[in-house]
Amino acid sequence: MIKNIVFDMGNVLIRFDPELFMSRYSLSEEEKILLRRAVFHSAEWVMLDRGVLDESTVEKNILPRLPIPLRKIACELIEQWNEPLIPIKGMIELLTSLKQQGYRLYLLSNAAARQHDYWSKAAVSILMDGTMISADVKLLKPDPRIYQIFLRKFNLSPEECVFVDDTPVNVEGALYENMAGIVFHGDVDALKKDLRALGVDI
Repeated sequence: MIKNIVFDMGNVLIRFDPELFMSRYSLSEEEKILLRRAVFHSAEWVMLDRGVLDESTVEKNILPRLPIPLRKIACELIEQWNEPLIPIKGMIELLTSLKQQGYRLYLLSNAAARQHDYWSKAAVSILMDGTMISADVKLLKPDPRIYQIFLRKFNLSPEECVFVDDTPVNVEGALYENMAGIVFHGDVDALKKDLRALGVDI
């Protein structure tokens, strides 16, 4: 029986969309390509989430790859992409309902250490019974160890958990650890149906 619902963060609870972030600036398509490659598609971005680099080191590595006019924007994308935080429509209502039904709610996300600074600004944060991010354990989903550490940390039985993530390979990782899994495609109504199919009362 499912007792615990575990959520990813980006594009499940809040929007993480490099195109949206870059749209806040007056950029040409060529400039967007340069920033996308240098920032969001870089090895350093992954290393931020793994918790082995901080933002200042990432900037020292990335900025020389960019034209001087784009360097300030790159720093802002690295340090302030979360301003403002944009919730996924319908998620606060879903989590509130799950909480009222007695389910325990958790966050398991690939995220840089700076997540601790902005997470409290997300409305859903107050509904969580526990959170764990990749930077704190130096592991990234779908590494099996991150799920194992998460389950041990909160003393959860995997058979009583369902994991919701927008990335199929991360859901696959949870399935290997005997958790139920749902790939979220941005449709909260479809997520409700998937949860009901697993016996969740929603």
